[in-house]
Amino acid sequence: MRGKDGICIMIRKKTTSATAAESMGKKVLRKAASGRRWADLIYHIAIYILLFDLAFVFLYPFFHMIVNSLKSPQDLIDITVKIIPTSFYWKNYKIAFSALNYAQAAKNSLLITLFTTSGHILACSFIAYGFARFKFPGRELFFMIVLFSMIVPIQVLIFPYYMQFSDWGWLNTYLPLIVPTFFGFGLRGGLYIFIFRQFFMGLPYELEEAAKIDGCSAFRTYWNIVLPVSKSSTLVAGVLSMVWHWNDCFEPGIYLTKQKLWPVPINIPTMYETLKALSSGQADEFMTEGEVLFNEGVVFAGTFLVILPIIIIYLILQRQFMEGIERTGIVG
Repeated sequence: MRGKDGICIMIRKKTTSATAAESMGKKVLRKAASGRRWADLIYHIAIYILLFDLAFVFLYPFFHMIVNSLKSPQDLIDITVKIIPTSFYWKNYKIAFSALNYAQAAKNSLLITLFTTSGHILACSFIAYGFARFKFPGRELFFMIVLFSMIVPIQVLIFPYYMQFSDWGWLNTYLPLIVPTFFGFGLRGGLYIFIFRQFFMGLPYELEEAAKIDGCSAFRTYWNIVLPVSKSSTLVAGVLSMVWHWNDCFEPGIYLTKQKLWPVPINIPTMYETLKALSSGQADEFMTEGEVLFNEGVVFAGTFLVILPIIIIYLILQRQFMEGIERTGIVG
């Protein structure tokens, strides 16, 4: 009996020891899990703080522009008016609209943007399809040259371009801005080729093989099958091209000297001279006695009018644009 009792006692001790060890292990695991939760919490708090700071840096100038565009000249010089104006002074937008010659300039910008964006989508997608699907001598070298063109500023090439277009009689026309895009050149052409190529390389080959079996040529395959399924990359390249061409004032400022041809952004630097002329009595409908047309509010209003169409387009296409960025392989 004593032997059996001893064995039972030993079993109880081992069981107690195992239970204690298990309990200790659970405590250690709980502490480790608690430590990980705290670490995750601190990490997420730090991320949110960083994102908030970045959002503030980017959004505050925009907020400052909108608020000040609605301030009257009196509010702008009144130190007691910090942020919110005493009343919304919409007259700033009326003055800016006239000073920018906005109706005509917006038509010019729209014409340039539509043609250049169309040219970039057609040419860059076609070139990218060749890089993605065809093997030819020097393919990698040529693609490296395309990538290199992304980092070459237009200011480096503007002088030979200007001389060539001058010899062709293209100055004071939109041809220097539009024609290069139909050959894959122009603003950020290399980037659009890269975007389309990344997307095409992710497409299954079965689509093109089925087209070949049906007797489609390479161009017909690209035009009827590959391009229609490339809506995401087309949207990304199209939005980027629209933004850059609408906001561009460097190339139009070089090639266009006639004010009636100017797009909207070029008119901002001339706003001061225009408002001085208006203030001299050529625009009595805008003025009251003692009022100065040129003020900070008018400048902010004019700037907002310039970027307003692009903001509207982005707000409409925001979700599709972000989905397209992910599908094109630009980001993981």
